[in-house]
Amino acid sequence: MKQKTYNVQFRRKREGKTNYKKRLKLLLAGKPRLVIRPSLKNIIVQIIEYHPKGDKVIVAAHSSELDKLGWKFNKGNMPAAYLTGLLAGQKGKDNGVKETILDIGLASPVKGSRIFACLKGVIDGGIKVPVSEEILPKEDRIKGSHITKYAESIKGKENEYSKKFSEYIKLNIDPLQISKIFEEIKKQIIKVE
Repeated sequence: MKQKTYNVQFRRKREGKTNYKKRLKLLLAGKPRLVIRPSLKNIIVQIIEYHPKGDKVIVAAHSSELDKLGWKFNKGNMPAAYLTGLLAGQKGKDNGVKETILDIGLASPVKGSRIFACLKGVIDGGIKVPVSEEILPKEDRIKGSHITKYAESIKGKENEYSKKFSEYIKLNIDPLQISKIFEEIKKQIIKVE
């Protein structure tokens, strides 16, 4: 009786963490990859170069770094994603990175999402990334105007307002100030780095 032979797939493919066909296409470009990984509460941006013995991270930025600059709001929202991308773009420019290609991993590319807000920040930080302008979010969403407008619309409904902005209320933060603070931190990032 013949025995069947099995080919075991790579562990990361079995776990659903890596799509090796997409990875190979990205590596064939011969440029560093701009890796953007969002989570519910944070966003991580890295510029990574391929090396045969293992990838090398040239630059990394995490949304928690915004705390040092005075960002008190959620670190997983659209303005925080843009600021994290801007920070990564400034760091990359300082390290001599001129051009990258986008690697969003297994995330779905949704027009105007946090991933593309982060990408816009990297581009504004001085790194060239090939992308269609129509997929990037609008400027007012990047600045957090949509959050301010929503907070203003439910300001009179105390019960709903206190539910939606409970974390901000606990920390004594006014959600109506998000656009103003966004602009201040953007200026700091451009000056600091």
